[in-house]
Amino acid sequence: MLIAATAAAQEQTEQPQRPRARELGVTFGVLPTGPNNAITDVEGVLVGHLTLIDGEDLRTGITAVLPHGGNLFLEKVPGAVAVGNGFGKLAGSTQVNELGQIETPILLTNTLSVPQVADGLMAYMLGLEGMEEVRSINPLVAETNDGYLNDIRCRPFTPAHVAAAIAAAGSGPVQSGCVGAGTSTVCFGFKGGIGTASRRMPESLGGWTVGVLVQSNFGGVLTIKGVEVGRMLGNYPYRRQVEEDPGGSIIIVVATDAPLSHRNLRRLAFRTFLGIARTGGFASNGSGDYAIAFSTHEDCRYRPDDEQVVSRPRLDNNYISPLFLAAVEATEEAIIDSLFTAVTTTGQEGRTVEALPVEEVLEALKK
Repeated sequence: MLIAATAAAQEQTEQPQRPRARELGVTFGVLPTGPNNAITDVEGVLVGHLTLIDGEDLRTGITAVLPHGGNLFLEKVPGAVAVGNGFGKLAGSTQVNELGQIETPILLTNTLSVPQVADGLMAYMLGLEGMEEVRSINPLVAETNDGYLNDIRCRPFTPAHVAAAIAAAGSGPVQSGCVGAGTSTVCFGFKGGIGTASRRMPESLGGWTVGVLVQSNFGGVLTIKGVEVGRMLGNYPYRRQVEEDPGGSIIIVVATDAPLSHRNLRRLAFRTFLGIARTGGFASNGSGDYAIAFSTHEDCRYRPDDEQVVSRPRLDNNYISPLFLAAVEATEEAIIDSLFTAVTTTGQEGRTVEALPVEEVLEALKK
């Protein structure tokens, strides 16, 4: 969903999404992708965006990830949160790790809008059928700081915006680049945004799917397939005696249909940080690096009518390593895709962040 108030803003956001890396022949890892190479390849997962553009300065949005299309409070999913570097404001994380459950959609937005989005998410959940007697909701809202291009102090979101982002959630291909929570993010000195990828295990390894969605807004020396592209393009931190700030943040959402416990979901979430490292990120002091993981396996859900003693399927530790590899590969590709698909963006005070020069990157990879 797009809300635009000016002709200039509308023209900027209506630029077509650029090709994904894999469409240009740049592949990652050894495991096969799902049909859409997106987090929605994990059956039941839905993704929606709300992009908010107003005037010359407001450039922000919300991205919603739904583990399933039902009432998540009445059918909670097992989940976990991993912290790589804790410079961030991830609302709801402590309860997720205390109980091992996720009970709302996962919403991504900008740093100063977390309270407004969390409030809207609670209003949305309390308004659902069957929630009339509920007196506690744990909204799960993550953020990165888009304040270079966006008037982040505006804090424009209302419950209607949150409801619209969730209502826009669907299956199939996922829009990436400058959309939703990625509208004004910056990554490796270039325009960042939303990226996604997936990996599907062969039947001999369980046939499970792992999907990742990222909100990229961090720094480092951009590295693609082992090539230090950022150095070759002359765009990397500390190149002018620490004049550049390599900070920022990244939020990673990782989904799987494998029956994983909270413990192994947390282990899976931590593996995504290895994917960040492959792209040249190094978790600087000012970077908030978080991963949220969940399982969609129906027999692992938590329901109000559960018995006092419940038996749920759990994938044995000896069979989880392929999922770890899948999470690393999908995270790496999702980050690079967020750069490949993003477009040059002009925001507050006329600031402009250039898109990754894809042709130069492809030439560097050939060399």
